[in-house]
Amino acid sequence: MDQRRMKRLVTVIVSLASVISLTLIAASPPPAHAQTIVDEWSGIKVPPAPELKRVTVDPKVTALLVLDIVKQTCPPRPRCIASVSKIRSLLTQARGKGLVVIYSLVGGTAADILMEVTPLGGEPIVMSGPDKFLGTDFEKVLKDKGIQTVIVVGTAAEGAVLHTGSGAALRGLKVIVPVDGMSSGNPYAEQYTAWHLLNAPRVGPQVTLTKTDMIQIP
Repeated sequence: MDQRRMKRLVTVIVSLASVISLTLIAASPPPAHAQTIVDEWSGIKVPPAPELKRVTVDPKVTALLVLDIVKQTCPPRPRCIASVSKIRSLLTQARGKGLVVIYSLVGGTAADILMEVTPLGGEPIVMSGPDKFLGTDFEKVLKDKGIQTVIVVGTAAEGAVLHTGSGAALRGLKVIVPVDGMSSGNPYAEQYTAWHLLNAPRVGPQVTLTKTDMIQIP
């Protein structure tokens, strides 16, 4: 075989190799890191349940936040209705020890708050969306009363509890969330909220998850 034919043969072989290599790459599945969370959704393993902790609060610098427990949103959520008796017991304990109690609404009036947990005269009410700090004097109310710790109960977990609790933590407050005092339309939202509050940067270190009967007010 002369030199010219040899060069042509080498060129053909190299071209075929390139075509085969590109074909194999195109046919190969993408690497695992290229998958999105939506692609992997059904295979994600649920993290272990967090440990609930007993807490003791100082009544002089602690406020109980009762968020959006109103006729329009609570009764349609069975888990909210189930939380009302827990919140009522915590309210009784908090008031008996002199804690500041603050309510919130997303609209309407104080008359919309469920009778079982209705505010007493003089207890502040703020009105806003999921983040009760947004567009309100809520932060000023807390500062004026010397509040350093907030106990957060309410509905929806993924709305008022998550965003107001996170907002309080990001402002340097200690945040206590009794899981039997927060609710949503479905359990996953409560699960996600609990995980987020404990794991979000700058929020998690400020948050303690507990239950209403694990909160001690001396």
